[in-house]
Amino acid sequence: MTDIFSKEQRSKIMRNIKSQDTKPELAVRKFLFSHGFRYRLHRKDLPGKPDIVLPKYKTVIFVNGCFWHGHGCKIGSGKRKPQTNIGYWLPKIEKNIARDKENYAKLTCDGWDVIVVWECQTKKNENLKHIFHELIEQKNANFSD
Repeated sequence: MTDIFSKEQRSKIMRNIKSQDTKPELAVRKFLFSHGFRYRLHRKDLPGKPDIVLPKYKTVIFVNGCFWHGHGCKIGSGKRKPQTNIGYWLPKIEKNIARDKENYAKLTCDGWDVIVVWECQTKKNENLKHIFHELIEQKNANFSD
C-alpha cells in the first residue's frame, strides 16, 4: 500500500508530532491534579526522563503513544501499522520497546514504582481511575494518618 501523502507532506506531519505535553499526557496530568497529586515533569536525572514524577510516592509515570511504543491495541499494531518505509519504522519501534524495558528496569532497581499509561487508555476517565486506583488508595491512607 502506498502512502496517501507525498514524501514532503508526510515529513511535515511527522515533524509536528510532539514528545511532551501531548493530549494523552495532559489528560493524565489533569486527572492526577484533580485527585490532589502534585508532580514534577520530565526529570532528566531519571532513566527515560519520565513524563510525570511523584517524588512523595516514589512513583514515575510514562504516558506512551501506542504507535511509537508498539502497544498491542488497534492504534499500536492495527490500522496504523507502518505501510511504507517498513525497514525504518519497525526497527525504530523495536528499539523504543527495548529502551523502555531497560529504563523501567533501572527505575525499579532504584526503588521507583513505574506506571505505564497507554495513549488508548487515556480516552476514558474510568480507565485512569482503574490505573491509578492503588495510588489514590495510598494517598488517602497517608491523608488519614
